[in-house]
Amino acid sequence: MSLVNRRSRLLLLVVIFFISTTLFLRNQIIPPQNSRIPSQSVASTSTDDEESASDPEVSEPGVFSWKDVAERYPVRSFAQLPTGRPSPLPKIQYDFPANVPDSSTAALQRGRQLEVKRVFKRCWDAYKEYAWLHDELKPLTLGFANPFGGWSATLIDNLDTLWIMGFKDEYDMAVEAAANINFGPESSMTEVVNVFETTIRHLGGILSAYDLTGGKDERLLRKAIELGDMLYASFDTPNRMPVTRWKPRAFVTGEIQRAADSGILAELASSSLEFTRLSQVTGDPKYFDAIQRITNIMDEQQNKTKLPGMWPIAIDVATPNLLDGSEFGIGAMADSAFEYLPKMYALLGGLRPADQYLRMYNTFIETAITHLFFRPMTPTKANILFSGKATTSRSSVSLIPEAQHLSCFVGGMVGLGGRLSSNTSQDMIARQLTDGCIWAYNSSLLGIMPETFQLLPCPSHAPCPWDEPAWRAAAQKGRPPGFTTISDAHYNLRPEAIESIFYLYRMTGDASLQDTAWDMFKRIEKQSHTTIANAAIRDVTVNYAPKTDRMESFWLAETLKYFFLLFGEEGVVGLDEWVFNTEAHPFRIPK
Repeated sequence: MSLVNRRSRLLLLVVIFFISTTLFLRNQIIPPQNSRIPSQSVASTSTDDEESASDPEVSEPGVFSWKDVAERYPVRSFAQLPTGRPSPLPKIQYDFPANVPDSSTAALQRGRQLEVKRVFKRCWDAYKEYAWLHDELKPLTLGFANPFGGWSATLIDNLDTLWIMGFKDEYDMAVEAAANINFGPESSMTEVVNVFETTIRHLGGILSAYDLTGGKDERLLRKAIELGDMLYASFDTPNRMPVTRWKPRAFVTGEIQRAADSGILAELASSSLEFTRLSQVTGDPKYFDAIQRITNIMDEQQNKTKLPGMWPIAIDVATPNLLDGSEFGIGAMADSAFEYLPKMYALLGGLRPADQYLRMYNTFIETAITHLFFRPMTPTKANILFSGKATTSRSSVSLIPEAQHLSCFVGGMVGLGGRLSSNTSQDMIARQLTDGCIWAYNSSLLGIMPETFQLLPCPSHAPCPWDEPAWRAAAQKGRPPGFTTISDAHYNLRPEAIESIFYLYRMTGDASLQDTAWDMFKRIEKQSHTTIANAAIRDVTVNYAPKTDRMESFWLAETLKYFFLLFGEEGVVGLDEWVFNTEAHPFRIPK
């Protein structure tokens, strides 16, 4: 080998060594492109002397900075919140006369409210003793469960309840604990996060506490932004539709994510109130943009589905395609997608695109009145309605006369939607739907409505005669008159029936609804009572009311909150100033 060749080879080796060393060092400093972990410390700091440590945009030490995680599919242009002075909304709440503190009626309601407060405190104390910082109390075995990531669901879900009920010391302790909850990618006790549940319980609970306390607690705002940014990461998909059952650990390590081919309507379309309120209090449009993209798709496809005016329960989120499903309802797996339409109109202050939401609501409700709402055959020809389900074929729409406790919220929704639409013709429908669930409570063995049951429908919304032979031919043995089958006999401490009673009372001032609610409260408390708290009932069709070892956070956050508000001063969390999310967290309506 010649000297020139040896020198050339030596030079080539030097160049290769230099390039290899450079690439190695570069990879030690800069994460690979398929990693989403922020390139700076997750506990980012600022050298700007003008930036306060309490500024919500500054990450706290030890807090994972979700906003710094690189996006694969970043948004280039954001939909903006409406600007300008909000429009005056139609009046929702009844003009109650001033309370006379020493009146017998006021004293009666105060006594009822104090009893609700006592039950809440008993359950809260049990949660503190046996399940503190966990998701749920197990009221039979005195343990805890973590079905929602272990992010203290009962604690966060009840920040606003503690404040509303006047437990200020308990509230301060709970906020301090909530401020230290870690929403980083490694913090969840479950690999898969339910984005819907985390949004309505956790983000909704934090935002509500922030609003109720005057919007001044920066700890709550920082925590809302941290959680909002985490949830926003689930929207980082090719079509910007969310991964509703989401894996945060896989996301930050670079796994490509896309929305599911098979999804359910409620999980796709039930973040609008929470994300919009977060944009309102932060001024960051990205959260509102995320949900407005979903709304625009729903709007575009609303009248093209197999039941025009409504979206099916089962949907394809990846496409997204809301057209092919053939089962429709306003109960399980669909409910809050419809519930949020009129509420978004209120939260946006009537300003564009609020009119889009109200138009979509009015289109949907006409379809529901025609195809889902039905009058059951009862021995007394009760003037009631239920919201059932419908299936479609090529040539027809078929009613499934099934009632669900989950769909008992519909009476309140129809009342609210009618008021916001200035459509008083819906007042009677709202009352009939609410009375339907009251009838189901009163007709059941324990005075508590089961989770799901079936009835015989009348041919129309008009009264129909009681046909005893027809009912006996259709009914399971031992069912109360009017019921044909009970497909799920649970009572899970659900709030939907009392929710509609609360709305109807606040909108009409009908004091008889308070008496109805009190009877319901006494039955529920008696049958669900345990040695330390309250538990779900496994079967409401048997006298001894067997229980299950679960007390979901909504028992305190929704059911008892609605009872408390219904027996209290009507100006507290008034419907003209506040809008409730589907977990009963009130958000302030901009004025």
